[in-house]
Amino acid sequence: MPESPAPAAARPTPSAPAELSAEDNKLVILARGARGRVGAVEGAAVRDQDGRTYAAASVALPSLALTALQLAVASAVAAGATRLEAAVVVTEASTLDGAGYAAVRDLTADAPIHLAAPDGTVLGTVVE
Repeated sequence: MPESPAPAAARPTPSAPAELSAEDNKLVILARGARGRVGAVEGAAVRDQDGRTYAAASVALPSLALTALQLAVASAVAAGATRLEAAVVVTEASTLDGAGYAAVRDLTADAPIHLAAPDGTVLGTVVE
């Protein structure tokens, strides 16, 4: 019997924007660059426990669809990351996608996830 599809992940709504550190501002720049290079819907960047950064853009192929945040987290894990310090998603959406949120929370329960507009303005932060 085929398994039923997994329920859709919730779309967390960011709270008021947090004051970003210089390191988190760098993540905004990296995420904007990843998005802009390929004209993607989203760009994302994460920083791991060692301060290494990983940036990615959303992927939409007939056989593969990943949010930018999922791909950034996957890149970090493939490089040996076991914890994330922070994440940023640059998008035109007003909420964080549930799949990307879940990927970050798989590694770290309390890393801030900043949501930014395409111009780099931070719209809000998800901390839970």
